[in-house]
Amino acid sequence: MSKFVEANEKIVQGVVKGYKKIEDGVVGGYKKIENGVVEGFGKVTDKCVEVLFAKKGESVEDAKARLSGKDKE
Repeated sequence: MSKFVEANEKIVQGVVKGYKKIEDGVVGGYKKIENGVVEGFGKVTDKCVEVLFAKKGESVEDAKARLSGKDKE
């Protein structure tokens, strides 16, 4: 009976190891996609602020601060 238990433990360890690899791959892939989307959104937002709302010679950061009302503090 102990050979059966040992074989079962090896199977369990293999399944857990395989699951962890799959989980790490899926989570890692999701994080890469998420970071790419957030970075892309930031670039689009910055360009919109630059083109539509920034005054002549004003940086994007200054325009964002002015628009949010934080430049008065």
